[in-house]
Amino acid sequence: MIDWDLAVATGRRLVKPGPAVTPDEARAAVTQLKAFAVESHGHVEGFTGLRAPTIGDPTAAVVVVDRPGWIQANASGFRTVLEPLTAKIAAKRSQPAAPLTDAVGAKVTGVQTGTLLAFLATKVLGQYELFPPYGRPLDDPDLPPGRLLLVAPNIVAAEREMGVDPRDFRLWVCLHEETHRVQFGAVPWLRGHLMQEMAAFVDATEVDASALAERLKAAASAAYGAVREGFDPGYDSDADGDPGGSRGGSLVEAVQTPAQRGILDRITALMSLLEGHADFVMDGVGPSVIPSVADIRARFQTRRKEVSRVEAVLRRLLGVDAKLRQYRDGERFVRGVVERVGMDGFNQVWTDAEHLPTRAEIADPAAWVTRHHG
Repeated sequence: MIDWDLAVATGRRLVKPGPAVTPDEARAAVTQLKAFAVESHGHVEGFTGLRAPTIGDPTAAVVVVDRPGWIQANASGFRTVLEPLTAKIAAKRSQPAAPLTDAVGAKVTGVQTGTLLAFLATKVLGQYELFPPYGRPLDDPDLPPGRLLLVAPNIVAAEREMGVDPRDFRLWVCLHEETHRVQFGAVPWLRGHLMQEMAAFVDATEVDASALAERLKAAASAAYGAVREGFDPGYDSDADGDPGGSRGGSLVEAVQTPAQRGILDRITALMSLLEGHADFVMDGVGPSVIPSVADIRARFQTRRKEVSRVEAVLRRLLGVDAKLRQYRDGERFVRGVVERVGMDGFNQVWTDAEHLPTRAEIADPAAWVTRHHG
């Protein structure tokens, strides 16, 4: 379905180069980021009360990459996630397609995927590598621990663009990303649960031709709405009174099936929790170890909003705006719960899947507190 080698090659060819740095500056950035990731581990554990044991060299699970390295790592992750869907589509075929048709189709989607990866590779500062290596099923109970990926050129570019202190900004980024590593290390069931949800989402994908046609029509509507809203200030994609509809929404939202909506709601709530918790931690720890944290947060929030119209359209279509809402809504949820029941009370969220907030509770932390604390 996708020529992954071509996707990686395309992404590497199209991705913009990072900022100009000398070899000494590059080595210093890599060394400092690895050191800050290790340092952040203790800060996160101390602030949250979570305990994530480290095994062996603590720097071994921290990988500082450039943009092509990020593309390679994420292509492997996407391939893992999409493999069950590929198998499902192949099994649904009434007859095999011609080899030439398959080859051409795979190359087209390979170029498209590589183009998407090239765009995203300039935006990501860091991530916890959630997906297992290609060839390992999503629900494998013995998945190896995930790595922490830090994209050095993007971090350097951001700190220069905002004019913030490099030392403080790098530690601030590491606090957020290390929080994810602590979350999954301290809560062993969490990664498997998320993988099972994602596997269920893929399994619920419709491969019937008529159903796919309807989903593609919804995707076209989403694309039209996003483009109109991005370039026509007077256009309101939610004028029909359905802010959750496909018009102007992301492509993921537009093509989901009814069976997928409930699963996506749970995944969205969980991702909002994880991202909001990481933002809450980075700002909570920040004042004690990052002198300029308030200035960094203010400039970073401004930077998120200052994008061109073209990028605004792409961000909406690809779900980047939805991702930013996860940071905002999730942080409000965590703050709201901690204010009511303290950090120990909040940490009950990690007990089991039943304690995870629903999408509605993310917007109403008092409801979660009532459900679990009375």
